[in-house]
Amino acid sequence: MSELRKIPFFDYPRLFLDDREEILSTVEEVGRRGAFIMQKDLAEFESTLSSFTGAKHAVGVANATDGLELAWLAVGLNKGDEVIISSHTMLATASAIVTAGGTPVPVEIGPDNLIDPAAVAAAVTPRTVGISPTQLNGRTCDMDAIMEIAAKNNLVVVEDAAQALGSRFRGKHAGTFGVAGSFSFFPAKVLGCFGDGGGVITNDSQIYEKLYQLHDHGRDTNGDIKSWGRNSRLDNLQAAILNKRFVRYQEVIARRRVIASLYQSHLGDLEELQLPPAPEENGQHFDVYQNYELQADKRDELKTYLAEKGIGTIIQWGGKGVHQWDGLGFTQKLPIVERFFERSIMLPMNMFISHDDVSYVCDAIKNFYRK
Repeated sequence: MSELRKIPFFDYPRLFLDDREEILSTVEEVGRRGAFIMQKDLAEFESTLSSFTGAKHAVGVANATDGLELAWLAVGLNKGDEVIISSHTMLATASAIVTAGGTPVPVEIGPDNLIDPAAVAAAVTPRTVGISPTQLNGRTCDMDAIMEIAAKNNLVVVEDAAQALGSRFRGKHAGTFGVAGSFSFFPAKVLGCFGDGGGVITNDSQIYEKLYQLHDHGRDTNGDIKSWGRNSRLDNLQAAILNKRFVRYQEVIARRRVIASLYQSHLGDLEELQLPPAPEENGQHFDVYQNYELQADKRDELKTYLAEKGIGTIIQWGGKGVHQWDGLGFTQKLPIVERFFERSIMLPMNMFISHDDVSYVCDAIKNFYRK
């Protein structure tokens, strides 16, 4: 290997420093107008988000967790209502359902590490009212199968698309299959702002009206109070920054797909690894690679070795599926998810790493397994 490098998992300071002048200019422009809450920048961002995804409506919210909670509140869950989720997901997928009054039911993952449609079908009970598939790591689930199960059992689908803005299945955007989809604009996301931020999209005008009221103290688009609500508005300054970043979003996605291809070409022959699917040009899936999560033999030893070489990695969500956290009260045993979290690790995947950085990471991994 070449001399030691420092490749953090995500270089947060560069999120600001690489575009410092543009960001400061945006802050000054918004500040001079005193445009901090629900101004034209937010309206522009919501319009851009709906246009980009092909959804009829978009609402900027404080974060993606709020987006999921508001979506389920808009649907109207009752005590005892069950919603099926993947156990390979962020806690928010489940907590949003609990907050909205329902009961999450975690199930197994399939070969693509996303929710297994067969497990979903097997988990349906008379109490099941919905499915919340997680479009994870920038990849969209097999939504044909999910929507078929939903239609057969009269279930509502709300997508946790926090990591999947721009991801598509059969040409259709993540977040547009069910009644609503929630996105995250956390700084490390493919499209990130400078704090928490989220957005919800929907094609259902009634759901949109409820979402809008819920996110702004029960007020409708005319400012009239129509119901009880809360405060979950995306800050206008964050929306202005997101507008600037959206201009180059397609370039960002393209670059991440190049990095994924490089990882595939360097590491695809290693028997000790199970890589995520490589980018497809004309296939069913168009992945945006929010993360590059793989499975590895001797995972913990590999993580330590890479750290010694200056390479940052992450084991997502504390190395547990949702059902494995004892304090949450789940009783399921999901051996596929549990085995996955014994082997899973994320490599650096962001706009700050170069071709040489990727080669350095891959050389380190090869050297580890050749020792």
